[in-house]
This record gives sequence, C-alpha cells and structure tokens, in this order.
Amino acid sequence: MMSWPQIFSDTYIVGFILLFFRFAALFMAVPIFSHNSIPVSVKTSMAFFFTIVFYSSMPPLAIPITVPSIIIAILSELLFGLAIGVILQIAFNAITFAGGQISFMMGFSMASAIDPQSGISMPIISQFLSLMGLMMLFAIDMHHWILLFIDSSLHKIPLGGFVMSENLFSYIIKAMSNMFLVGFIIAFPVTALGWLADVIFGMLMKTMPQFNLLVIGFPIKIMVSFVVLIATLGVIMLILKGQMLEAFNFLEMFF
Repeated sequence: MMSWPQIFSDTYIVGFILLFFRFAALFMAVPIFSHNSIPVSVKTSMAFFFTIVFYSSMPPLAIPITVPSIIIAILSELLFGLAIGVILQIAFNAITFAGGQISFMMGFSMASAIDPQSGISMPIISQFLSLMGLMMLFAIDMHHWILLFIDSSLHKIPLGGFVMSENLFSYIIKAMSNMFLVGFIIAFPVTALGWLADVIFGMLMKTMPQFNLLVIGFPIKIMVSFVVLIATLGVIMLILKGQMLEAFNFLEMFF
C-alpha cells in the first residue's frame, strides 16, 4: 500500500496525469463515450473519476521525469486512445454505411438530419441503425469491456510507452476495406429487392403505360424495404456484434 509521501511524489503525480490523458482520449474517441450529446465537462469528469479509481492499480512509472519526456508521454497516451477509438469506430461505421446504401435504394437520400452521435448530416436510415447499434453495444456491456481493457492495458503498455507500429496501420487499412464489404452485405437484402422491384415496375410500365410509378411504385418500394429491414434487423445487430468482437480481439492481441 502506498504511503502519503509516495502518493504526492513526482513519479505518481506524473503517472496520474498520464492515466487521466489515457482515459480522456478514450472517452473522446470510442463510439459509446464519444457521443456528441454528452458534454465535454461530463466526459472530463468521467475521465477524472476513473483515473482516481484505477490509480491504485497503476504500475510504477518507467519514463524519466523531464519536461520533454512528459510531453512525449502525453502525446503517446492521446495517440493510444485515438488508435483504440479509430479501430472501434471503423467496426461500428459498417452499419452507418449500410444505412446510406439502404436510404439511397429507398429514395431517402435527401431525407437527412443531424446525427446526435457524430454531429454530421446523415440519412435517417443510417441514424436509425446507428442508434439501434448503440443500444446493442450497451446491451452487451461494451462500456464495461472498454474499462476492463484499459485496466489490462496498464500492465501490457506502460504509461507513455505506446508506439504506433506497422501492424496497426495494416489492420486499419484492412478494417476500412472490410467496413465497405460488411456494409454492402448488410444492405444487400434491401438493395436486391429494390432492384427486383425496379425490374417489375419497368415491365409493368411497358405493358401498362397508365401505371404511375411515382404514385404507386415508390410507396410500394418503400413499404417492401421497411418490411425487409425490420425482418433483418436482428441479423444486422448480430453482424455488428461480430465486428465489434473482432475489433476487440485485435486490441487484445496487438496491445
């Protein structure tokens, strides 16, 4: 157990600061904690609280107590949280990309609004899938996974000791290409039925010129797309869960 003189020594104060930056960078980048509706003051308070909680399990600091080394260590901690956030965000954005494809097929590309999570304009189907995915992440306790991962990372990667490697860059490139592939797979049932509906409507317009595509065709296409989306929603959430588990497995192996 640490004594009071040890707690207020330079080594432990610098370690507390580095641990705080590790949590702060994480809460600014990870999909659950980086939600725009959470004020920055709340995120900072959470980072400070968890720094106090995990302070007792913090390993001894291994860097020299000099101004240049402390600045480099702070940048290393910010980079560590950003790397984790980018990896998890890429896995999460697969359903957002799929929602964009589905919105385009349903004719909802122009029906966009500000996404409360990212703060950018996004089609409504992407927002719906994003919110459902966020609820699924809470249901599987991903916020607890992140905290447990930080606890284990303290013993695997010392404070201020994170360095970007070639494996991380190669994985990010692979994950980005996989994001598009998974997004197309998720959107395929709706897009396939949309293409089939276009073919059927085209045949009807050839045989029945009085058939009004705008009045009859589009509402039917939207209704069928919603039915397929609701029927495949559970599978979409399972695919997202698999993507997040794969990202966490990479974090465990790499970090």
